[in-house]
Parts: sequence; C-alpha cells; structure tokens
Amino acid sequence: MTQRTWFITGVNSGFGRHMTEQLLARGDRVAGTTRKLEALDDLKAQYGDRLWLERLDMTDTAGIQRVVRQAFADLGRIDVIVSNAGYGLFGAAEEFSDAQVDHQIATNLLGPITLVRAALPHLRAQGGGRIIGLSTVGGQAVLPGGSLYHASKWGLEGFLDALSIELAPFNIGVSIIEPGSARTHFRYVNAQLGEPLEAYKGTPAGLVHGLFKDTSRLPLGDPAKMSATIIASVDQTPAPKRIVLGSDCWGLITKALTERLAAVEAQKESASLSDYPPGA
Repeated sequence: MTQRTWFITGVNSGFGRHMTEQLLARGDRVAGTTRKLEALDDLKAQYGDRLWLERLDMTDTAGIQRVVRQAFADLGRIDVIVSNAGYGLFGAAEEFSDAQVDHQIATNLLGPITLVRAALPHLRAQGGGRIIGLSTVGGQAVLPGGSLYHASKWGLEGFLDALSIELAPFNIGVSIIEPGSARTHFRYVNAQLGEPLEAYKGTPAGLVHGLFKDTSRLPLGDPAKMSATIIASVDQTPAPKRIVLGSDCWGLITKALTERLAAVEAQKESASLSDYPPGA
C-alpha cells in the first residue's frame, strides 16, 4: 500500500474525522485543519507527528494561503488535497440576512477555491497530485429551502469540473464527491436555519425547518464506508470525475439529470431559430 500525505480541511467531525482516522490507522500522514484543535487531542496523542494540525476558518483567505504554505514547508510533498469543511444554510431565500448569505458563499465556495488555488503551484512543482472536493447530492439535485446551500455547491462543482480539464496536463486529478444522507452530525451541528417568515409557513420551502428538527428519520449512508470509498478513489487512474455515494443520492441525481436532459432535448429544433442563417 502506497503511503501518502493528505491535507484535509474540517477534520474535527463528519467525513473529515472519519477519513483522518482511517488514513492514520493505515499509516498515512494527515495535515488537518479545524477551528477546534482540541477535538483532535485523542488522535494527536495516538499518532504524534503523523498528524499535523492547524487552526483555520475557511472564510479567512489569508489564513488559508498561510496554512497551505506552512503545510508544504513542514511536510514536503502533499499528495492529496481534500476540501471538506463546510456547512449548510437552509430556509427560504428571503429568510436569510445578508451576512448569512455572505458567510455561506465564503465558507462553501470562496474558501475551497482559495484552498485549491493556494495548493496548485506546489502540486505542479512536485509533478502531480489529487484534489478532492466534497460536494453533495445538492450539487446536482435541488430541494426547496436549500437555495443558498445549492448555490455554493453548484458553484463549487462548476469550478472543480473545469479545473479537472485545466490540470490534466500537470498530472493533477480532480474528483467531486457527492454524498447523499449520512449519519454524521451535519444536520445538527453543520446546518443553520434562516429566520422563519410567516408567508412561507406550510410551503415546500417552509417545511425545511421541521425537517431539520426531526430526529426520527435516520439517514441511509454509513459515513465510515463513504470515507473509505473516497480514500480508495485516489488509487484510480484517471481520477473519477464524480463519485456518487448512497442509493438516495443516486436516485435524486438520476431523476434531476433525466428531467433536465428531457427539457433540453425538447428544445432541439427551437434552439436553432436564434442562429444566423447558414452562410450569413
């Protein structure tokens, strides 16, 4: 088994924590970032120098650049960059403050873009590597009450999709991870709700408030298995463009793409009506 060094944001919980535990257990090194360093005290005590940690807020552009530079300086080669840290903002679009909107986009979109851009010169200089971006089923399929979360994840997927083509000549692979529901603490720790407006009570967007407070429905996905799949994907060449995790994710994305394609195909003849005539 090839031993690698990974840079992972948001290692204190969820997929970041699961991946870190599995990677350290198999002998890899992990450079992890979190806003809560104390959450990793147990792993640091167990694995010592194989776990490199720095405090980082994904809205701090200068901080991201500094931490990436320091990680490469301290560890030398880093094989895999994992953009994992993020959270969800849910509710009707007009239920959010401007500050909430700015923070969602800064954390889920601008932060990962900064992270990847900061790592690229190092990856090119070392002759290659892998970039993994944690998206979600919501990066391909949408639900009412998720407009701002979807905006951040659709933006991230567009960035990574184009980036995969840009970086192919440099032996840098890019994979987009699209998990469905998983038994992490995302709903209860990494999700925020807007201030409910009476106008949306009983509407599809308004129902999201009850959904996130309902603890009776258990998510289908096993985060440990999902994390193992993400880790194993690094051994695939070429890098898989997208990795769908969970039967619920597969169903929702398939439905969304089928409906989207049908709507486009129905306009095959009308689309050409806006062209210049042949030879014009």
